Amino acid sequence: MSEAKPLLSVRELNAWYGESHALHGIDLEVRQGETVTLLGRNGVGKTTALRSIMGIIRKRSGTIHFDGHDMMRVPLHRAAHTGMGFVPEERGIFATLTVDENLNLPPIIAKGGMSTVEIYELFPNLKERRNSAGTKLSGGEQQMLAIARILRTGAKLLLLDEPTEGLAPVIVQRIGDVLLTLKQRGMTILLVEQNFRFASKVADRFYLVDHGRIVDSFDVSELPDRMSLLNETLGV
Repeated sequence: MSEAKPLLSVRELNAWYGESHALHGIDLEVRQGETVTLLGRNGVGKTTALRSIMGIIRKRSGTIHFDGHDMMRVPLHRAAHTGMGFVPEERGIFATLTVDENLNLPPIIAKGGMSTVEIYELFPNLKERRNSAGTKLSGGEQQMLAIARILRTGAKLLLLDEPTEGLAPVIVQRIGDVLLTLKQRGMTILLVEQNFRFASKVADRFYLVDHGRIVDSFDVSELPDRMSLLNETLGV
């Protein structure tokens, strides 16, 4: 796997919010079929990295190459058509639409997207609530719907921002099971997560982020050797 060409390659990525310099030369890559996690405390730049890669933050420099596309040149409204799917922490569910309507709203951008039948097999909770409006869903159900909506489109890369934030442990476990199933199906995932225990069960590799910089990177097999650093940085 280490010799495979990266599906996503990010080099010297800097980003700004107005005059505030938020990212300082981030380098990372994600290979086809990998789950890679950005670890770090709140406010260190993890979400900013995802939003910069997706193109939501336009004041940025460096290079972002994804599946043959120079993402620095792709306008935001075309980013999803490259095969990159973003699930923000706030989920973005359409509150007045039913689960079924939310699922069928996004355009299909490529072959290989899941059918609603497959979605409901993966998320039985959503099948039970398929005629319920977004406002009637629990936080966990909204998170499942936000992920499911991207899976319908045929996206090749799933950018997930804090998918377990605020969820009950049983739902966190369900989200983990879903990510492992997607991994088995060959989905590529870039995950932002504070919950180290959750991330350690689903990720192949990790980048540790602190103050807008990558301060370490390692494979899941190297976790035992990194625990003191993670304890110091994350408080795990």
